[in-house]
Formats: sequence, structure tokens, C-alpha cells
Amino acid sequence: MNISKIEHIGIAVKNMEKSIKLFETLLGSKCYAIEDVPGQKVRTAFFKVGQTKIELLESTSSNSSIAKFIEKKGEGVHHIAFKVDNIKEALNKAEAEKLKPVDEEPRKGAEGMNIAFLHPKYTNGVLIELCEDNLNKQN
Repeated sequence: MNISKIEHIGIAVKNMEKSIKLFETLLGSKCYAIEDVPGQKVRTAFFKVGQTKIELLESTSSNSSIAKFIEKKGEGVHHIAFKVDNIKEALNKAEAEKLKPVDEEPRKGAEGMNIAFLHPKYTNGVLIELCEDNLNKQN
């Protein structure tokens, strides 16, 4: 799949303001971006930790995947995201390896990324997000 790094770790939260304060204290650094992603019905906040980011995810709708996750499991780690060079190739490779995608086609995510998820049933119970930096992609 040509994974180049852990892009971020996504954490589902009930209250973004409280969680930002908690992670600013925990990490000793400020949140550098807050963004609404209407297509996913979430609000995100990002922190840098070395080369990796922490993404806080707060639901903006009671029927979003984050709201359902919190209802079932409570707050906590929601997914791990890996950066890939070509998301369509990565999805094709995943399918060839019998790793069922949640998303048949990439979609827009936070920070201008093209994203797609792999179903946790096929990845040892971990929701995997594949991310392609659309801003730096050359076509």
C-alpha cells in the first residue's frame, strides 16, 4: 500500500472545548486547527506530536458515525490513519488482500485530505483510515 507514516490517531470526544483543554495540558502544545467536515458530520481539532497528529472528533449530528461510536463504546480511540501516496492504488491493494473497504471511493476529509476507511472486521478490530495529501498531489 506504500504507507509512508502514521498520519494521525483519531479520538472520539463528547465535548470539543473540554477535550482541547485536556490535550493542550497533556501534550504541552496548542491545538493548531479546528475544522468542520460537513460530509462526515464532525468537527475536528488537531495537535502535532512529532511527525504524527492527534485528531479529536466531535459529532455535529446525532446520526453521525462518531455519535454512534460514542453511544456504543464511549469516548476514546476511534481510528488510526496512515498516509499513502496514492489512495486509489491503496484501496485496490487492500481489496486484493481481502481487506474490505468501508469506502468504495475516496472522499474529502479534514485538512484537504482524500480519505477512505478499511472495515475493522478485517483489520483486527481497528478502524484504519487511509489518507492521501490532496494538496501536494501532482496530476
